[in-house]
Amino acid sequence: MLRKGVAAGAAAGLAAALVIWLFVEPVIRKALVIEDQRGASGGHAGHSALFTLPNHLPAHGDELVSRAQQVVGGAVTSLLVGIAFGVIFAVVYAKARHHLVGSSDFWRSIGLAAIGFGAITLLPAIVIPANPPAVGDPATVTQRTWLYVLSLLLGVAIALAVPFLDRALARRGLADSTRWSLDVLATVVAVVAVVALLPGSPDAVPGDVPAALLWEFRIASLAQLAAMWVTLGTVFGLLMERATVAEREAAPVAERELAAAGSSPVDA
Repeated sequence: MLRKGVAAGAAAGLAAALVIWLFVEPVIRKALVIEDQRGASGGHAGHSALFTLPNHLPAHGDELVSRAQQVVGGAVTSLLVGIAFGVIFAVVYAKARHHLVGSSDFWRSIGLAAIGFGAITLLPAIVIPANPPAVGDPATVTQRTWLYVLSLLLGVAIALAVPFLDRALARRGLADSTRWSLDVLATVVAVVAVVALLPGSPDAVPGDVPAALLWEFRIASLAQLAAMWVTLGTVFGLLMERATVAEREAAPVAERELAAAGSSPVDA
């Protein structure tokens, strides 16, 4: 499973890097133009509040590395992070395999990826959305970081608590439809509570940053991580399914070989 997790994670990292190159990077370049214009007019250049995969380094003032180097570094980082996620995904899948909903390893893998996306990516993105360069105050970096980490931990806690609730309801003999409805209701209530109770981003959006640019970056950043999770769940599930089919096909052959060995003259 670890080998399958590494392979699926590498594919997921490459998928995320492709989305960065096609969709995130063009928006970042537009935001960097705004920072350059501020610098030329003596204004203050903001800092990015990006809390997705570290796919760029804010570029303002004297650059330590070129933009092209930053893009390549972001792609390599996405690949390495994808592999790390793949390993963790395989370990979690091995532990929770028989508790996941699904008729096959493929659908169980897709389900686990959906849970991971919702808990680790979507909920933090709702609480504190990613911001492009030209948005963000350096003085609030620590506050934003802790807020992001807290929302991520609460998302993971919800993902862990709902299965316990489901098993408790199952022990009470509730029908599957009723149990699943209560699971969904509990998840929605918990997510709404987290979003309502946690404060939002402390940074105001500067007036020279168009709203369209801001939301284009946020959607592209979310699409980057969605591509990673979808690829991770799909590739891992396909690899698991192929292994399962191979085991099923090998089982009758092994049985026939054992039967033949048991009836041989030597054994007699």
